[in-house]
Amino acid sequence: MRAAAVQLNASADTDRNLELAERLVRDAAADGAALVVLPEKWTALGDAEALEAAAQPLDGPAISAARSWASELGVTLVAGSFTERREGHDRLSNTSVLIDPEGEVAAIYRKLHMFDVDVGGVSYRESDSEEPGEEIEVGEAAGIPIGLSVCYDLRFPELYRIMAVRGAKLLTVPAAFTAPTGKAHWEPLLRARAIENQAFVVGANQVGKAAPHYDSRGHSMIVDAWGEVLAETTGGEGFVAAELDFEALEKIRADLPSLANRRPAAYRWPELTPLAVVS
Repeated sequence: MRAAAVQLNASADTDRNLELAERLVRDAAADGAALVVLPEKWTALGDAEALEAAAQPLDGPAISAARSWASELGVTLVAGSFTERREGHDRLSNTSVLIDPEGEVAAIYRKLHMFDVDVGGVSYRESDSEEPGEEIEVGEAAGIPIGLSVCYDLRFPELYRIMAVRGAKLLTVPAAFTAPTGKAHWEPLLRARAIENQAFVVGANQVGKAAPHYDSRGHSMIVDAWGEVLAETTGGEGFVAAELDFEALEKIRADLPSLANRRPAAYRWPELTPLAVVS
């Protein structure tokens, strides 16, 4: 399977973002990609008001368009994440959608971990306008079990281990990873998640600046189950692609069977400490 990670510099202009995303998805498919991953908030990136204005339901124009691209091109498409408006919910969801080559929705994942941090002189409070999801999702498309995650999730290894135990062989990470954290942590974390779970990881990142304070690292990349970076972007908007050899993945899992050698019965969650308790 050939996979592609699309890199965007999205803004609050949803029409422009969708037009560019479509062009790059088509370009990736023309390059032979059977799986294409869009970045986090590919439909709109901006302040809380901009995200609220751009929010859509699952059957809105953005995901409807993504489904049409997948079916027309015959590709599996991870529609990165978008700000989803859900009936009966006061806050938005940061939602990733796995779409199969027939254009059908194969899995829906709502970001579990809210980006409430202070970094690079900027205070991010994602939970002010968005609510966390509740479910871990592993979908399947083109016969491949695919685990879904979004950006800040990358720092929570237990999420990825559960997906691997549930059968995921490919882990997707649409993101808007910041420039300072991305420079230090983006590649090491992607490679760690690949190594420890013996799975391919596709990280599709935003790049560049967006109002009011976003500055995304870029460097979208594809990592194999040994932790080797197969492909990485170095510039601005575009895509990067690589071949995913699932036979090689199975050989790694057979020769170095760390997943099989787990001892779940011996594992216990530690007693909570003040550091681990969220007030």
